[in-house]
Amino acid sequence: MSKLRIGVLSTAAIGVQKVIPAMQQGLLTEVAAISSRSAEKARTAAAELGIEKHYGSYEELLADPEIDAVYNPLPNHLHCPWSKKAMQAGKHVLCEKPLGLTVDEIEDLIHTRDECGVIAAEAFMVKSCPQWIDARERVRRGEIGDLRMIQAFFSYDNQDPENIRNIVDVGGGAMWDIGCYPVVVSRYLFESEPLRTAAALEFDPVMKTDRLDSVILEFESGQAIFGVSTQLVPYQRVHLFGTRGHLEVVIPFNAPNDRPCILRFDSGTLVEAEVTSQTFPVMDQYTLQGDDFARAVLEGAEIKSTLEDGLANSKAINAVFAAGREKRWVTI
Repeated sequence: MSKLRIGVLSTAAIGVQKVIPAMQQGLLTEVAAISSRSAEKARTAAAELGIEKHYGSYEELLADPEIDAVYNPLPNHLHCPWSKKAMQAGKHVLCEKPLGLTVDEIEDLIHTRDECGVIAAEAFMVKSCPQWIDARERVRRGEIGDLRMIQAFFSYDNQDPENIRNIVDVGGGAMWDIGCYPVVVSRYLFESEPLRTAAALEFDPVMKTDRLDSVILEFESGQAIFGVSTQLVPYQRVHLFGTRGHLEVVIPFNAPNDRPCILRFDSGTLVEAEVTSQTFPVMDQYTLQGDDFARAVLEGAEIKSTLEDGLANSKAINAVFAAGREKRWVTI
């Protein structure tokens, strides 16, 4: 069975700690090279992860004819520029979320993809995760009646000013880092685009990043309400409320790779004994994401998170920021 030979741009923590080890377990993915602006960092990461090739620049990796595709976990503001360079080098691209910070740069990336004839996807691993696929199918089957409300919360505590998630100029802050998840799953479940948004955003007085966000997204058939924070107790949960039932997605975004994922259902009786739980076999959602991307490249399978989907997500997030600044409803 042929595998997709992937080169990684940078030694970013998300790649080194989570995505690369997961893709090394994939049926269809081979992590063949890693690069960094520091030759020493690239050499060290390659040795620790058992990667054959390492490069002291991103350009060297892109020039390697044996690399089929690139995984891009660079800082947010570099996602579009380096994904574009990869496409122009003839590489397929799996780009970490968020795809881009502005509508213009993503539209330019879409144009480049079409011009270069490559496959490209945004790395929203939740769309490859069995608990989310099952939740969506339950909604589609009408198991909870008509989906009318999505309630989500996602938080962690990171107050290090040197951490990239807390640097505003590179796309740090709660909305870009974790607020993108409630946005994408709401669009995934309602299977439509939000019409308008309202938001209350609180910014760190020193780092200037948004640290506490409360958001409403209004869809034609319902609403999504969520909160995200970079300076609260770590927690995450998603609730789906329908006209006849309720689904609770436990640990919805950082799905564990060492124990089963859990999806709970109840029909509104408020009796705990009548709540049913669906458990899913232990898996790694990053492994599944890599194989899904490889199938799209090697077999022409569906792309789980297209660049067009990333564009829609960016439009919604930028509207959230506008709503927070202007303290009014903003049309998306």
